Amino acid sequence: MSIFVIDDHPLMREAVVMLLRRLRASTQVVELERLASVSKAIAEHGEPELVCLDLKLPDTNGVSGVREVRQMLPDTSLIVLSASPSSDYEDLAREAGADAYVEKSAGAAQIAKVLREFLAEEAGDDENAPTIPDKLSKRQKQLLVMLDRGLSNRDIAEQLSISEHTVKVHLWRLFRRLNVKSRSQASHLARTAGLLDS
Repeated sequence: MSIFVIDDHPLMREAVVMLLRRLRASTQVVELERLASVSKAIAEHGEPELVCLDLKLPDTNGVSGVREVRQMLPDTSLIVLSASPSSDYEDLAREAGADAYVEKSAGAAQIAKVLREFLAEEAGDDENAPTIPDKLSKRQKQLLVMLDRGLSNRDIAEQLSISEHTVKVHLWRLFRRLNVKSRSQASHLARTAGLLDS
C-alpha cells in the first residue's frame, strides 16, 4: 500500500513525508505537486490507503481538490493539511469528503498524532484479533444493528439521514475500533460479544 502526499510546497511536503516514514517505515510514500498528477500516480502505484492533501494547489480552488480526490478515491482516507485556519475551511472540507482537517501551524506533534490515528489500522502484530471495546457510541451501536440486518450503505444513509460517504467514514472508524476488516466480521463479533443486546 502507498500514501500520497499532495502539496506544492517542497519543504512542507518533505516534512510530512519524513513524519510518515517515521511512523511507518515500510510504506511507500508518493509525493505529488498538483492534483493533475493523481490519476497517473494511481495507475503507477495503485490506490493509496491514505491521501494527505493541501487545499491550495496550482490546479484547485477552495475545497475543489477534496471533491476531486473523493471522486477518484471514494474509499481512501483523506486528510487535509492546510495553512488556512480550520474556522475558514474545516466544515467545507469535511462536507466535500475529507476525513480530517489539520492546520499546518498545528506543528509536527499534532500532525503526527492525526497521521498515527489513520495509520493505526494497519499496525500491531495482533491486527487480526478482533477487539471487544469497553464502550461504543450510540451511533456505533446503531450501525452494528443495521449491519446485522444486512442493510447496504445506501439503506443506512437513508435511515440515519446522512450521506453515503458519512456512512463509510462511520463504518471505517467502527471497523478500526473493533479491529475487524469487513461487515461480516463486525456482525459476527457483535453477535458473539453480545454487543447487539445493549
